[in-house]
Amino acid sequence: MKNQIHKLFSDYKTGKTSRRYFIRQLAMITGSSAAALSLVPVLEENELRSGRAGDGKSELITEFIKYPGFTGEMRAFLARPAKGKKFPAVIVIHENKGLVPHIQDVTKRMAGEGFLTLAPDALSPVGGTPDDISNVGSLFKQLNGEETTKNFVAAVKYLKTNPLTNGKVGCTGFCWGGAITNQVAVNSPELDAAVPYYGRQPAPEDVEKIKAPVMAHYAENDPGINAGIQAFEEALKKYGKEYKIFMYEGTGHAFNNDSNPDRYNEQAAKLAWERTVSFFREKLKD
Repeated sequence: MKNQIHKLFSDYKTGKTSRRYFIRQLAMITGSSAAALSLVPVLEENELRSGRAGDGKSELITEFIKYPGFTGEMRAFLARPAKGKKFPAVIVIHENKGLVPHIQDVTKRMAGEGFLTLAPDALSPVGGTPDDISNVGSLFKQLNGEETTKNFVAAVKYLKTNPLTNGKVGCTGFCWGGAITNQVAVNSPELDAAVPYYGRQPAPEDVEKIKAPVMAHYAENDPGINAGIQAFEEALKKYGKEYKIFMYEGTGHAFNNDSNPDRYNEQAAKLAWERTVSFFREKLKD
């Protein structure tokens, strides 16, 4: 029964079922509506405790939330320090595998650095990231590129007015998410900082629209992505944009992904992370 209740509560908190359905099913398990309603606060308190993680720097509160996107409700994973009132905010954009545990871990790590961090699920319009991601590529093919960008621009707006933030919002993303980070920078004048990791660059003529300072991380052995660096940098210079570009020697695409031992490069990932956090702290301060 314990596992059944846990699964039911998890489905409710992650948005898979409604509160009404959750209470009704819980009442069937516990024997009465009164018993179900008395159990809800206990479950929520247990979740709060288990949702707090530590990296030695900060105790965290994590939860799945929904925010208004361009195409409708967007599901997202949110992490923030348990202590404090107003935090600078960072959007984390996942790779082409969806909102997987690795990205949730990155989100918690960023929150551990003192940021309110939000990782939207880009696949929300097509049902969300599935548990089995073996065929997730077919879901990405169903996304409309322009609408996807607008869903992330909506995340910037959501965080700008969130009472738990200081009104400053940065964005970082990896691989596919790096490309989307660049597009958010082009399409959101409200964005305060952008850090794409090995992401495809925007069209040179679109760079003029970028308002946020940019820090871009690239892997040395990533010819497909790196082919666009020169034109990107030339456009950044042409339009007088604030930017930094870093190339990490001896690395390949996705060097930050510690869940992929074939790609992960600990030294480069650590250095890029330190640079990213420092950049966000500088650009997102009150």
